[in-house]
Amino acid sequence: GVDVWLNTPMRPLEASGTSGMKAAHNGVANFSVLDGWWIEGHLEGITGWSIGPEREDGRTPQQIFEEEIDDFYHKLEYLILPLYYGRVDWWVKLMKNSIGKIASYFNAHRMMRRYVSEAYFHQPIINHQLEMKEA
Repeated sequence: GVDVWLNTPMRPLEASGTSGMKAAHNGVANFSVLDGWWIEGHLEGITGWSIGPEREDGRTPQQIFEEEIDDFYHKLEYLILPLYYGRVDWWVKLMKNSIGKIASYFNAHRMMRRYVSEAYFHQPIINHQLEMKEA
């Protein structure tokens, strides 16, 4: 198994990041750039950690890359490793947060509810179908 799920795609090229979701279902903390699902799913220091700036704000890809490298090593050295090796109680809490806060939200039940309410039975679609029948 793994203790930290590391995900470092170049933004905005992350398709969705379902591997990180699956890792969280197993109590694994995520450490990822803020792209794909992690934009919604991350709670800094509670379910894992972000890498790099939240927004690009006109930075060049090279500037973003350099910021991500600095942030990656800083968080690994000063936050993640000391927590993992020195505070087992906090690490277990982080694992439980991954399951409780991420797995309870990013799952097939929610996906199906959203498909049904927003795609299959979305009110404007139903209204349009009724209008087509009446025409």
